Amino acid sequence: MIRLAQEKDIPRIIDLLKQVLEIHANIRPDIFVSGTSKYDVDEVKKMLNNDSKPIYVATDDADNVLGYAMCMIKDTPEDAINRVKIKQMFIDDLCVDEAARGQHVGSKLFEYVKSEAKKLGCYEVTLCVWSGNDKAESFYESLGMQTKEKIMEYIL
Repeated sequence: MIRLAQEKDIPRIIDLLKQVLEIHANIRPDIFVSGTSKYDVDEVKKMLNNDSKPIYVATDDADNVLGYAMCMIKDTPEDAINRVKIKQMFIDDLCVDEAARGQHVGSKLFEYVKSEAKKLGCYEVTLCVWSGNDKAESFYESLGMQTKEKIMEYIL
């Protein structure tokens, strides 16, 4: 089942955020600090009360959280005079518990996000994948996502 996250889900969401952070820390230890989390309890709690930042959770039959999709509804900035005005559903973070991977939880979450985005009148669903996170990139490509743009770096 997929539903909007509730306050009771926050501890589990934090656990899953830590799993994602470790993947990133293994890929880019020069940027990510192992043992930390992208958001803390208070930040997640604020998101739960913000309609423009929905968090969807996938649960098992006992309502245990197996994964989440943290989203942000974004509009083209008003000062972008050279771009078509669109609304997008940006997946800020998506995680499926290590123990639940391979059970199509992630694809179900993604399909749910697409459905919600369509209901909200969004033009697209977007997300970012760190270079080197090959499993995630392959997963998103298997869902039909395509590269829209790339951010390049030159480390000094």
